[in-house]
Formats: sequence, C-alpha cells, structure tokens
Amino acid sequence: MTDETVRHLQAYHTDESSERQVTVEPTKPIPVVTDHIDEAMKPEAQREEELHVVVESRTDIGLVRQVNQDAVILFAPLFGVADGMGGHKGGEIASTECRDRLIAFLNGKQPDPGTLEIGVKVVNRRIHIHATEDETLSGMGTTLTCIWMGEKEVYIAHAGDSRCYLFREGELRQVTQDHSMVMEMVRAGIITPQQAKVHPMRNVITRAVGTDRGLSVDITTIPRQMGDIWLICSDGLHGQLSEDTIRKDLDLPLPEAADALLSAVMEAGAPDNVSFVLVRDRGAQV
Repeated sequence: MTDETVRHLQAYHTDESSERQVTVEPTKPIPVVTDHIDEAMKPEAQREEELHVVVESRTDIGLVRQVNQDAVILFAPLFGVADGMGGHKGGEIASTECRDRLIAFLNGKQPDPGTLEIGVKVVNRRIHIHATEDETLSGMGTTLTCIWMGEKEVYIAHAGDSRCYLFREGELRQVTQDHSMVMEMVRAGIITPQQAKVHPMRNVITRAVGTDRGLSVDITTIPRQMGDIWLICSDGLHGQLSEDTIRKDLDLPLPEAADALLSAVMEAGAPDNVSFVLVRDRGAQV
C-alpha cells in the first residue's frame, strides 16, 4: 500500500468524529479517459493480455430513455458499471465523473481491497462536492459496481443496485446485494422477489455514490479461477432478464454472449439504459 493510500485511509477513518473533521481540497480537473481512440486502445488491449482476461462490453440507451446515463469502466485491471441519476444532466455527469475519478485514483496502484474502498470514498466525496457547488446538479449521484483484478484475487466494490455476477463451472452466482428499498423488504421477508419486480418503489435505491458526504461501500474478495466469467451490469439488464436467461447466454463464446444479452434486453422492451461488462478469466497469474 503506497504512502498516498495510507494518507487517504487515515483521512477517511470510519470514526464519526474523524469523519466530520475531514477537509477536502476544491475539485480539480480530472484526466479524460479516451477509450474510443485507437492509440488509447492499444495499451488497454495490452493490459488485458497481461492480466490474462478477455473482455466484452455493451452499452445502449434502450428503447425509452432520451439520454444514456450509464458509464462503463474499461481500464484493466478495473472493470465496472456506473448508473447515474439526478435531473436533466446530473446522472450522466455523475456516472462519467465516477468512472474517470476512480480510474485516476487507482491507476498505477496494486490491487488491494483497502485501496479500492478508499478510492470509492474519495470519488464519493468529490462528486458530492461538485453537486453542492452547482445547484443545477444538486442531488446527483450514481450506482457503482466494479471489479479490480489482482494476480490471484478479485476485489469487488459495490454501492447501489447495479450488480456483479460470477459464472463459475456452469453455476451463476450474484455476488453483490442490491442497495434498494424493495430488496431490503425482500431480505426482511416483507415482500417476495416476484412482488419486488412490480413494486412502485422498485427504483428507489438506498446507497449511491455522490448523494451524501459519507458512503458505506461493500467490498468483497474472491479468488481468481481459470474459466470464470464476471458480469457487471446496470439494472437495465438484470431488471429485464431472468437468471436462467443470463446463465444460458453466458454459455456462448464471449462476443456472442454479449450480443445475446443485449438482444434479449431489447426484445424485453429495454425501458432503461442497459450497460454491462463481461470478463473471462483465462487463468490467474502465477
């Protein structure tokens, strides 16, 4: 862990009295991640090769929305999805800023669960400051679900109702738990999963990056295994497809699996933006 990360860990100690004393510098310009420029794709492809992974991603505005407020994170060894919310332009800004700031914070650091957690909390604070400085962005925020792949382990950070799935040896497992009103009611036994799908509060989330000064982040560690497929997706995908459909599509070669998943969402009506990343592990580094 670098000295810089240690300083962030000390600044963001979970003690409440320490949290109130934290001061954050004014927001600064952040580097733009240009993943559509050929020259920028070469180092990304090289990073994926060195990480021993194959990656496919898709993002689409869907069939109802006017703006795509999702941001896909593709910066090996970091992969994920941010699903923005908040006003006419706030959601798009929040998700894009979340992606770019997290990449900037983690770039050059060795994957580590503590560093990942602090990175998300730093990003949360920056976006919250941005929203308070511009009243047109008041209340903006974004979900964030991402994986940061180390040599032998995968670290997952999660806040909101985007999801991370692991497809291992033919079994599909949901790694993250939705931070949403309806899923909290499901876990409490108040409603069933079927009722949650049509509940009037199904779009209300209980955690998001940027909406509050502080943020509790779920961090999970899972060992890498050859043949694993990681699916990180917005609710525009998992809200429309059953796990059986997802499992069936993930049995296909990765590019075909990505196309099949997107097509299935479109056939289901695609009422929301849909974004996802598929990462197939070709073998943990030794």
